Amino acid sequence: MRRFKNLLVSALVLMLTVALCGCGGDKAGDGETITVGIPQDIEDSLDPHLAMAAGTREVLFNIFEGLVKPNSNGDLVPAVASEYTVDDEGKTYTFTLRDGITFHNGEPVTVEDIIASIERCADTGSGDPLVAAFSNIESVTKSDDKHVVITLVTPDTDFISNMTTAILPASNIDNTANEPIGTGPYMYVSRSPQENIILKRYDGYWGEKAYIENVTFKIISNPDTIVMNLEGGAVDMFPRVTTAQAEQLSDNFKIEEGTMNLVQALYLNNAAEPFNDVKVRQALCYAISPKEIMDYAFDGRGTEIGSSMFPSFGKYYMPELNDTYNTDVEKAKALLAEAGYPDGFEFTIKVPSNYTQHVDTAQVLKEEFKAIGVTANIELIEWSSWLSDVYTGRDYEATVIGVDASTLSPRALLGRFVSDAGNNFVNFNSKEYDEAYNAAINSTDDATQTEYYKKCEEILAKEAANVYIQDPAELVAINKKFTGYEFYPLYAQDISKIKPVK
Repeated sequence: MRRFKNLLVSALVLMLTVALCGCGGDKAGDGETITVGIPQDIEDSLDPHLAMAAGTREVLFNIFEGLVKPNSNGDLVPAVASEYTVDDEGKTYTFTLRDGITFHNGEPVTVEDIIASIERCADTGSGDPLVAAFSNIESVTKSDDKHVVITLVTPDTDFISNMTTAILPASNIDNTANEPIGTGPYMYVSRSPQENIILKRYDGYWGEKAYIENVTFKIISNPDTIVMNLEGGAVDMFPRVTTAQAEQLSDNFKIEEGTMNLVQALYLNNAAEPFNDVKVRQALCYAISPKEIMDYAFDGRGTEIGSSMFPSFGKYYMPELNDTYNTDVEKAKALLAEAGYPDGFEFTIKVPSNYTQHVDTAQVLKEEFKAIGVTANIELIEWSSWLSDVYTGRDYEATVIGVDASTLSPRALLGRFVSDAGNNFVNFNSKEYDEAYNAAINSTDDATQTEYYKKCEEILAKEAANVYIQDPAELVAINKKFTGYEFYPLYAQDISKIKPVK
């Protein structure tokens, strides 16, 4: 059946190639243009301080930079700041503004711009800073025209990871969503809703210039058309194709394989019945098999995870938690009976329709839950609805999605489960967890801090906050006219490293 399906799709690709090639516009083969397919539009904000979605951040990664930025090795390297120092107490950070650095409008970056950007994310007037770690900032001051001093209330060994926060021009800071201006290798040109986002190389960039001048991020929300868009020349690259899609592509494309750096899970609304009962959540964990999901939906690719941490976070990742709930249908049924659901129950999984990997996962979960008498209905929704209804409105029972880390810090993954966290969209509430997390962020000893972060992961697993599945494999399809693609330990697409093959 699968072979027949592949042949059928290949035939459709062949039939549509002529039509698609006729409207592809300027081709990337000239070395000046590349078109990158993405599954969703920027529905939240072009303002990097307000953006919530991983898909948004991977586009904005090319436009904005912080005082430091991550590289593909997972190291934080100087960006807007050329260097920084930390005092012996770990409370005072002094950043040196890079010589000659300018914004995309040609204006020089100043210490005042840095201060305005940091202060904006530290104090929103509501007591809930845009960057949680910035609540620990006591002051941001100008030492001179080249130096900014950030003083913390208490020492924080992990504070530097938050300095990836974008530096914006103070004069345009509140207009960024309409006119994005950054310091990155590419500058914003335009956006056509549900169609594309267009960038252009910034030739005044302080660092290594991008190889390709023009970049179009083309929105392809229908996953069934990805292969046709690639083969027809409408797009040159598409991150996160499925194994089946990769098999349908011709020899014109190379498949790069890495990891998505996501915590894919069946995320449960812990405040909604019956998921406010830990026994019900645990029953669902016992009912599923991550290996079966990876085998059926991902051709065996992916890395199993047992809590909200993925392998790229090295010393924090705990593979032993994968065995917290080994598949046990009888134990799952017993837990449901203890919780008052001896005959099971029915619930709805809301899944963004533009993410094939999450839709496929939901389908396997649905079948697995049948073994314990639980009926899972799948409701496919548009990405914009997922953001508004599930993430922001918390109006859902369950959802399959992948949660990323916005910074190279375990806090980016674990901070969202603190009871009063604004991004705690699963409504997890645990005094024990809050205490462990606060102990972690207030510790100045690395070993002690790591111990508390791991305790947080253990609590999430024990309490079955969610049904954890995997860090999915990432397959990137890229036309062989290009080379230089690099994976990052974050959800990012660094187009500046891609270059045409001469």
